[in-house]
Amino acid sequence: MALPIYASPLERIWHYAYIVICVLIFIFLMAPILIVIPLSFNAEPYFTFTDKMLAFDPAGYSMRWYDRLLTFGMAAPEAARDGSWWADVWANATWIRAAKNSIIIGFWSTVLATFLGTLAALGLSRPEMPWRRTIMAILISPMIVPIIITGIGMFFFYSNPCAPLEWVGIEVQCGRLTGTYTGIVMSHAMLGIPFVIITVTATLVGFDQSLSRAAASLGANPRTTFFRVIMPLILPGVISGALFAFVTSFDEVVAILLIGGPEQQTIPRQMWNGIREQISPAILAVATILVTFSVCLLVAVELLRRRSERLRGLSPS
Repeated sequence: MALPIYASPLERIWHYAYIVICVLIFIFLMAPILIVIPLSFNAEPYFTFTDKMLAFDPAGYSMRWYDRLLTFGMAAPEAARDGSWWADVWANATWIRAAKNSIIIGFWSTVLATFLGTLAALGLSRPEMPWRRTIMAILISPMIVPIIITGIGMFFFYSNPCAPLEWVGIEVQCGRLTGTYTGIVMSHAMLGIPFVIITVTATLVGFDQSLSRAAASLGANPRTTFFRVIMPLILPGVISGALFAFVTSFDEVVAILLIGGPEQQTIPRQMWNGIREQISPAILAVATILVTFSVCLLVAVELLRRRSERLRGLSPS
């Protein structure tokens, strides 16, 4: 906001001080992220800026670590880059396999979290719902409880999911969910559900309930009212919640370390292994790709937020 011409000297000082404070906060938040991007193009196997990089010498920059993401784990990385080479990348490259696991787990956990979270938000938005605040607090508790505590609880539960039944004397044969894709999808969905609930609930706050009553007065049953009236209006909020749930699953490392097995290597877990076992700037290349991916998702969320405001008759801010 521009400074008015009638502002006093003290107001002018505070105005410029406020701008400086905002810039410093922005640098404090973004510097650790932005510094990763140029380091990922380092020609040397170091995590620091070399003299050639500081001098902007082209010889100090290279795409070798991005190429490393394709060749690491291949059976024949030095072969001619034809169709068989790319087939080898798809089948054997370690980072590509981790990316496929992350996408598969993220997709199914997002579907589950979006479905359950939307149902919960619809129920919590009804005024006749009893104990709404208590239920809401329980449902969003995975966002508040430290992830290590949640992860340990999920590990013991998924190791023997029938333990609660055995405590009351009911003997049931249940398989372990640890080390399986099903267990990982369920754990990631549990972490993503709170984001869906909060996003969809915020969208339902501005929903005009008279539209549902109008649809019912015109002969629409509850199912038709939901899919033809309610869902199109809350769809931007549902998609925004799904994006947050996908990002939560895509970036999760604690749950995958506790619940996942050797076959469920995701990108965050592979980065963790790379830091502990083999320090390589290829991790910086992965981090740069993830930053770009996250920025694209944030842009999509912002566009959906503005569309939701337009549908509800609000002017986007």
